[in-house]
Amino acid sequence: MVSLSELASAIDADLKGEPEHHVDSCATLESATSTQLSFIYNKKFIPALRDTRAGVVILSDIFLNEYDGNALVVKDPYLSYAKAANILHPRPKSATGIHPSAVIGKNTKIANDCVIAANVVISDNVTIGKGSYIGPNCLIDADAVLGEELNLIANVSIGKKTRIGDRVTIHPGAVIGSDGFGYAPYGKQKGWYKIPQLGYVEIGNDVEIGANTTIDCGALDNTVIGNGVKIDNQVQVAHNVHIGDHTAIAACTGIAGSTKIGQHCTLAGGVGLVGHITIADGVHITGMTMVTHSITKPGAYSSGTPFQTNTEWLKNAVRFKQLDKLTKKINLLIKTQKEN
Repeated sequence: MVSLSELASAIDADLKGEPEHHVDSCATLESATSTQLSFIYNKKFIPALRDTRAGVVILSDIFLNEYDGNALVVKDPYLSYAKAANILHPRPKSATGIHPSAVIGKNTKIANDCVIAANVVISDNVTIGKGSYIGPNCLIDADAVLGEELNLIANVSIGKKTRIGDRVTIHPGAVIGSDGFGYAPYGKQKGWYKIPQLGYVEIGNDVEIGANTTIDCGALDNTVIGNGVKIDNQVQVAHNVHIGDHTAIAACTGIAGSTKIGQHCTLAGGVGLVGHITIADGVHITGMTMVTHSITKPGAYSSGTPFQTNTEWLKNAVRFKQLDKLTKKINLLIKTQKEN
């Protein structure tokens, strides 16, 4: 249980209400009880705010006229809620030590306060910094160097020579440092010759990588993930990609090889980027957009068409096929008008 006065001090909020009221968890406005904290950041939730039974609500001052209960008044309710939730729901601490079923290679350097869970395999010459948690069934290949307070939740594979900074969380099923998709064709109808992938992956500090995401090692140079990058589930990052600091990438995005993405960018769900292009700092790409060339200026970019009824889509699909003929007719009309 945490008092409202303690929470207000911790998240730098202005408390309106009872300082000694206590809360122990978080919930939605609709379901919260008197011992729970909730928040509001969008006006569409005002009806729920008026009816809530929450013990305290994090909000900005624009909502004060709609609510007379305990409130923590802040400028950014969403960010402040994140801070409060971490206080009320801290990460549980595991007992330190190495599980008997773990396999540890030669010349490893594992800090004394690390947790190495069941069935972990750590190869030779691996370094793991203090306060790290290596969850069940993780694999760390040879010569990897992992920073402090690393959190590999479970079933994570870390490839050879991977470099990971401090305070990085990687969710189950992620594969870091797998071979990139590199093949040289030889002869007609004969097949493909595999190109050795000789680089590795470098990950900065304060990065989070979602479940079943794959980040390929470099072909020659390295694949680089900057500080503070957040990557959602089921994202594909190909070899030699560079992602700038504090960029966020949503689920099912695919990034082809040797693409460079700037700092403070956002890529929404299902975005596709072709290889060997550059994305400037501060670029925001909306969902399902296909990016086929470099973007040199910050701003928001979109492609594709929103969904329609099937009848409307079929009509527009037919018209789309006629665009080339229509363009030629228009150009001919313009030329004829100019000649006359």
